[in-house]
Amino acid sequence: MSVFNSSNFKKSIYYLRRNGMRKTLSAVKERLCPIGQPSYDWTPLPEEERKRQQEHVQAGFDRICFSIVVPLYCTPREYLSDMITSVIKQTYSKWELILADATEDTELGNIVECYNDSRIRYFHLSSNEGISGNTNRGIAMAGGDYVGLLDHDDLLTEDALYEMALRISQEREKGVELQVLYSDEDKWDESGQKYYDPNIKEKFNLDLLLSNNYICHFMVMRRELIQKLRLRSEYEGAQDFDLVLRAAGHILNEGEERQIAHVPKVLYHWRCHSGSTAQNPQSKRYAYDAGRRAVQDFVDSRGWKACVVETEHLGFYRLIYEGDIFRMRPQLGALGGTVVQKGKIAGGRLNEEGKIFYEGLPLSYSGYLHRAVLQQEAEALDIRNIEVRKELRGVFEQVVGVPYVAVSGTGIFDASTLPPDLDILGKSAELGAVLRKKGYRLVYLPEREKITIPR
Repeated sequence: MSVFNSSNFKKSIYYLRRNGMRKTLSAVKERLCPIGQPSYDWTPLPEEERKRQQEHVQAGFDRICFSIVVPLYCTPREYLSDMITSVIKQTYSKWELILADATEDTELGNIVECYNDSRIRYFHLSSNEGISGNTNRGIAMAGGDYVGLLDHDDLLTEDALYEMALRISQEREKGVELQVLYSDEDKWDESGQKYYDPNIKEKFNLDLLLSNNYICHFMVMRRELIQKLRLRSEYEGAQDFDLVLRAAGHILNEGEERQIAHVPKVLYHWRCHSGSTAQNPQSKRYAYDAGRRAVQDFVDSRGWKACVVETEHLGFYRLIYEGDIFRMRPQLGALGGTVVQKGKIAGGRLNEEGKIFYEGLPLSYSGYLHRAVLQQEAEALDIRNIEVRKELRGVFEQVVGVPYVAVSGTGIFDASTLPPDLDILGKSAELGAVLRKKGYRLVYLPEREKITIPR
C-alpha cells in the first residue's frame, strides 16, 4: 500500500504534535526509505495444499475442537458475511463459531440464519456489556478444547485452524500441552484486494510483550484457561493485551514457557477502515492508556518496582526500573545496550549464532514495527555493552577469557579491556548460550547508554 494516503498523513500530524518536528522528519524518512522491512506478497492457499489438508482432516486429523468467539454489535452486513465465510471455508472442520450479538435488534440474527451450518451458534444478548462483557458471555458458552478470538470485521485464512491443530498435535508428541498459540498477521484494505504491513513475529519474548502486544492476532487459548481468566472490562480497548499478559504470567508461574507457541505463518487478516485502530491509531486513544495500565498491572503482580511509560510510538511502552533490576528479577543473567559505529547500530541484541539484530539501522530509525527501540529478551548480548549479574561474572571470565572489570561507578563491563583480536560476536554468542543453559534470561535495553566504537 502506498505511504501517500490520508491515514498516514493523519498519523504524521498526530506524531508531530506528540514528538516534535525533528523526530517526525526522521519517522517520515524511515517510512519513505525503510530498512530491514520484510518483503511481502500474501497469496491464498494453493488448491493442492487445500486438498491435502482436507484429506488429512478426513483421515482422522480432527481430534481438537476450536471455539471461535466473535462479539457482534451493529456489525455491517458485508463485514459479518465476510467473517463468517472465512470460518466456513476452513480446511479444518472441527469448530464452532459463537456469535454473541449485543445489537438492539435481531437483524444480524436473521442474516446468520441464512447459513445452513449447525456449527454456527448465534446468541442475541439481552444487554450490551461492552467488548469485554459481550466476549466473556461468548467465552462462557464455548465447548471446544481451545478458544480463539476473532473481531467481527476481520478474517481468518483458510488454513488458520488447521495450522493451529497441527502445531498442537506436534507438541503433544513431544509431551507438551500448549496453553497459548499465536500466528503472524497482516492488514487488508476495504477493497479486499491489498494485503500489507505483515506482523512477522518471533517466539515468546516476555520483555518484548511488555513493550507491545506483538502477539495480538490470531491467538487461541485452552478453554479452561481463558474461561478462568476472562476479559476485564476495566482494560477495555486493550482487553486482549491484558488477557495475554495474565495468561503469560500464569504459565510462567508454572514454569512452563514451552506451553506458549508461535505458529510462523500469516493466519489472520486485520481489516483496515476509518474506524479501526489499524487504520487510525489515535481513534481509540483510550486503548493505549489501557494497554499501559495492563502492563503496569503485570509488573506490579511480579513485585517489580518499575513504572510503565509510553514511548513516542502509540501502543508501545517502556519499563523504567526503580532500583536494582537484578534484585527484582532474579532470573535475569545480563542486560545489554547498543553498540554504535558511524551513527548506525553495530551491536546489541544478537541471535544464537552471533548475528546482530538491526545491524546498520540509523539511530534515528526505530526499525521494523519499532522493534529496534523496544526492550526485549535476547538470545545473546554484545559483550562490548553488557552488564552481567555479579554472581555470574566468574562465568563471563571463563567464557570470554578476561576478568570482568566494570566501568567506574557502573556495573557495565569495561570493553576497553578486551584483546584486539578477540572474536567479539562469537564470544558474545557463547556467553549467551551458557547463561541461558543455566536458566537465566538476557534482556536488551536499547535506551541504555550506547557504546561507540571506532570507524
